[in-house]
Amino acid sequence: MKQVAAVIGLGFVGRAHLEALRRLGIEVRGVLGSSRERSEEARQSLGVGRSYASLDELASDSSVTVVHICTPNYLHFEEASRLLRAGKHVLCEKPLAVDSRESEMLVKICRESARAGGVAYNLRYYPLCHEAKAIVAAGSIGQPRLVHGSFLQDWLLYPTDWNWRLDPKFGGELRAVADIGTHWLDLTMWITGKKVTEVCADLATIVPVRKRPRGRVESFQKATSASADEVSITTDDYASVLLHYENGLHGVMSVSQVSPGRKARLWYEIDGTQGSLAWNSESPNTLWIGRRDAASELLPKDPGLLSPAARGYAAYPGGHAEGYPDTFVQLFRDFYSYVEAGDFQAPQKFPNFQTGHEELLLCEAIAKSAQDRAWVPVAS
Repeated sequence: MKQVAAVIGLGFVGRAHLEALRRLGIEVRGVLGSSRERSEEARQSLGVGRSYASLDELASDSSVTVVHICTPNYLHFEEASRLLRAGKHVLCEKPLAVDSRESEMLVKICRESARAGGVAYNLRYYPLCHEAKAIVAAGSIGQPRLVHGSFLQDWLLYPTDWNWRLDPKFGGELRAVADIGTHWLDLTMWITGKKVTEVCADLATIVPVRKRPRGRVESFQKATSASADEVSITTDDYASVLLHYENGLHGVMSVSQVSPGRKARLWYEIDGTQGSLAWNSESPNTLWIGRRDAASELLPKDPGLLSPAARGYAAYPGGHAEGYPDTFVQLFRDFYSYVEAGDFQAPQKFPNFQTGHEELLLCEAIAKSAQDRAWVPVAS
């Protein structure tokens, strides 16, 4: 059966979803925005066939089989649960929900509905991250012992910078950790094959008062409204978290949305008993491989040099750069291949609703640790 998609939310990331679906040749039947007027504006500007006036109207469109949810976090549970019960497969932006109670319910609804539920931890899908996973699995760096790194941005540096994520009613109580920290945590757990079991966290609100514009502000864009209201901020601009993974693996992660000059720099290093790996999302086409008794090397993104497990995730020949938009293409390819196969009891290669639920449990442990100023175990 040919799959037909719809997209809810046409901000920065919603447009990234739409572009990736078009590259894969998947028909996008319609879009749903925050109002009937914004839905129609998006339909016209993006060249989509239909705009929906409401979630119920989209849910009742029997021609749509998969819905991509790219809306603010507080809407994810309502939208995903409604669409799953209407028989749609769902691919949801992260975080899956605002708390683990909602995410646990979504896992249950997804299972009972016999539908596929994916979460857009797309940063797994850089080819060299797949190569890093293959190198660790092959034992080429020995037993992983240390994981460290960061995810740094500067788009919320100034008090005049504003986005809906700053408001806990829309984004949840954690911001930098939930928004970008979960990408780093997902990536390092996936590459090492080890889950985080215990955390010790320090959170900080670096900009305690911000100016909220009275006009609309898209993600990563400057506010253009001349009038603004001062708002007290309670969500985290910054976090550093000590991590205990399974099997004695130790780690530390720092995240920030107020680091000048860092646009979207996710960096990790994994140190093993025989070697190390390091990768940086602002230079995503090289993987550093460290040795003690031999020269370290830079592995370029080249299908001819990658392992069989990673080769299929490199779409272009060596010397042809691949980046952020390509990660959505590769994630969606895995997701739609699974949906097309129709066996919803089969193992899932893509990050799924269970993945999203486990990330919420991690977020809650991090929040509790920062509050209690203590090590806190991650619920299972």
